Amino acid sequence: MTSGTPVNRTGVNWAGFAAAEPALAGTVEARFGAYTHHVLATLRKDGSPRTTGLEVRFLGGELWLGMMPDSLKALDLRRDPRFALQANPGAGTGLGGGDVRVAGRAVEVEDPETRAGYAEEVKPPEPFHLFRTELAEVVRTRVEDDTYLVVELWQPGKPLRTLKRA
Repeated sequence: MTSGTPVNRTGVNWAGFAAAEPALAGTVEARFGAYTHHVLATLRKDGSPRTTGLEVRFLGGELWLGMMPDSLKALDLRRDPRFALQANPGAGTGLGGGDVRVAGRAVEVEDPETRAGYAEEVKPPEPFHLFRTELAEVVRTRVEDDTYLVVELWQPGKPLRTLKRA
């Protein structure tokens, strides 16, 4: 699978983010890779939040969200593409590698060639919805030296911000 243009009208794809902040991108991808299921937040028709489990894939410079046909989360994203995605924190309270979250817009992919490439790589149950992501922010929160809360915040077109609190 090949990646599209890194800069989109409202965000950046995974390749664009990884080029801008390779160390943070590697950490975030590793956190998502540590577990299969993560938490996706979408918006219901009435504007209230919906959280659901989801598997994600990093392929061809994109962060992909695949879903069952007519799932509520897919219908939410078709109506309002805004999403937030949080990596599974794992067992206990250690949060190995920190807590990571990604937010942005999900764009449904209808292109048969792109869908076929994804299906060949991932082998999802057919039929399925496929969304690529346009990132609006990436956040990593971690504890440093058992003393400091460190928050790293990346947004397109802005330098990485690191906030440290005691």
